[in-house]
Amino acid sequence: MRSVIEVFESPVDCTVVVPGSKSIANRALVCAAFAGEGTTVANVPDGDDSVAMVFGLRALGVDISEAGDGVLRFGSALDIESTRFARVDAGLAGTTSRFLTAVCALRAGGAIIDGAAALRGRPMADLHDALEALGAHVNPSDARGHLPVEVSAGAIRGGEIEIPGGVSSQFATALLLVAPYLRGGLRLVVAGERVSDSYLEMTVEVMRDFGIDASINDTAKGRIVTVPEGRYVPRHYEVEPDASSASYPMALVAVCGGSVTIPNLTADSLQGDVAFADILEEMGCRVERGLTSISVHRDLERPLRGIDIDMVDVSDLVPTVAVVALFAAEGSRIRGVGFIRAKESDRLGDLARELSKTGASVVETDDGLIVQPSAIHGAHLETHHDHRLAMGFSVLAGRIAGVSIDDPSVVSKSWPGFWSVREQMRATAR
Repeated sequence: MRSVIEVFESPVDCTVVVPGSKSIANRALVCAAFAGEGTTVANVPDGDDSVAMVFGLRALGVDISEAGDGVLRFGSALDIESTRFARVDAGLAGTTSRFLTAVCALRAGGAIIDGAAALRGRPMADLHDALEALGAHVNPSDARGHLPVEVSAGAIRGGEIEIPGGVSSQFATALLLVAPYLRGGLRLVVAGERVSDSYLEMTVEVMRDFGIDASINDTAKGRIVTVPEGRYVPRHYEVEPDASSASYPMALVAVCGGSVTIPNLTADSLQGDVAFADILEEMGCRVERGLTSISVHRDLERPLRGIDIDMVDVSDLVPTVAVVALFAAEGSRIRGVGFIRAKESDRLGDLARELSKTGASVVETDDGLIVQPSAIHGAHLETHHDHRLAMGFSVLAGRIAGVSIDDPSVVSKSWPGFWSVREQMRATAR
């Protein structure tokens, strides 16, 4: 389905409430499943990734009920002694597939983890190899290192294990989330080149909130995360707003002018992507960081500056930064993100090729993109089943008429209500 995206006719002035962080929510949901009765998780987003996590946990026998808008109550905890065989369909959710693969590696009864075709194509080998090294049974149904995979506890135990850090922090996070339930705990060495370090720090903070005193140390050997044997404790947990989602209304203001306030998101966020406000400030926007909100302002009479930035720790922001950079007075360079070719789409090649359809000068490099100022026009852009490309293109369309995309509903992965919120922003610009 082809959908034309409406332009913003003038600067906006608005407040945008973004959904809860899917990254934090999925970590908290796993901890809550182990903690069980007496646990509630609030501000859980309604995107596909979080829905897939809840469905997956329920497939494993966890009692989860709705206790209000975005509030989930946990009854019986995850029973790793259960001998019941389970099947988990993660859909397109990478975090769900990886986190629950590790969870199922604790279960006596085992399970098959599977997902949609696009998820089957994403790499899983580092996680599967690590679980096997810890003693779990890991049996791929088709290609090694990919879904579907059958896993069970086998003789799984704790100890020290090393995992490469250059593909996805989700592999390390999956191991950390189950580490308290391994005999003796876990000493995880994330070695070599590392990507998305901020997500490991997020994982450790969520685990601490649920009663596990994990620690991170950087050494010559690599980043070492130590998790003691223990048990997650029941509690009420509030998921903070999604900083990645907040980047799109902020970017629309950077491109179209005006002001936007994101309530309940602060500079103290657990999410590395809150740095998007800093990026926009470096490019020439004015940013206000309050105790309970972040606001971004842009006067269109002041040109945006180009930027040279290593985005290894904020890679989900690459499409958004690239689009904003199209409207800067100077060229920009994005570095350190070669690994995002294995995301929902090839977020470098696909992004560069689609933006080039508009006349944009976007050149793919080994580890990023070079963006130069150029005359831009409308075009039809493919989303490649990637929510971040769709929402990034929506920022482009805020300024450029005639932009259309296929499959606008792909945003349901993280923000089902995005198009409605964007239209509400546009209404303030009339």
